[in-house]
Amino acid sequence: MTMTKIVIIEDEMPAFRLLRGMLEKLRPQWKLVAHHDSVADAVNWLENNAHPDIIFMDIQLSDGLSFNILDQIKVESFVIFTTAFDEYAIQAFKVNSIDYLLKPFDEEVLEKALTKYEQLTENLQHRNTDSIRVDELIASIRMEQKLYRTRFLINYRDMLYTLPVSDIAYFYSENRVTCAVAHNGKEHVVDYTLDKLSEQLDPNLFFRANRSTLVHIDSIKQISPYFKGKIVVTLQPPAKTKVTVSREKASTFKRWLNY
Repeated sequence: MTMTKIVIIEDEMPAFRLLRGMLEKLRPQWKLVAHHDSVADAVNWLENNAHPDIIFMDIQLSDGLSFNILDQIKVESFVIFTTAFDEYAIQAFKVNSIDYLLKPFDEEVLEKALTKYEQLTENLQHRNTDSIRVDELIASIRMEQKLYRTRFLINYRDMLYTLPVSDIAYFYSENRVTCAVAHNGKEHVVDYTLDKLSEQLDPNLFFRANRSTLVHIDSIKQISPYFKGKIVVTLQPPAKTKVTVSREKASTFKRWLNY
């Protein structure tokens, strides 16, 4: 019998250890071939190694959503997602027939997911079919507002702290460094470009005003007409430089404000 090989992509060590322990108990003959805690590490490994039979994939990783892995790599494995989101947010998993584990992990639910995998392989419904379903899953899950980023893990000197998105007034980029400015005026360096942040944040709340600024709707104190059809945006707390919206984006910006 061919040994079932698994990979776990999970950035929370307690969750990883719990899942690994349950798998060792329920399927001691299976082999864990790798563990990764970030999108970058997982992509690098999958590019250079034979894909396993199953990947257990946490949705939110330290450097972004795990869907970014599937954007970059055609995964030739069954994917079982793990998530801390509630039942409403994960309906798309059921619709697309992809298994998921809701944190904290439950041994009975895990057993059902493993049994489903075994039944699929026995019926010869193998990876290509599920790869298509994964694509459908990504599209539908990304439409769920509850999956937008809610916090950032910030590195400061020798410590880490959490910055809730609700505390952020706007982001700006300067000299290839991105900063989040909180409502109290304090600045926090984040390890994401404005392009990536635009993908991860709720577009009903954040707008890319220009190449260097991404603003939260509650940070906008007023807007004023500027020359050549541009708009000047006054922010609170005040920005270091004048924030303008181009003539091409002015109409879209006004519709966003009035939505």
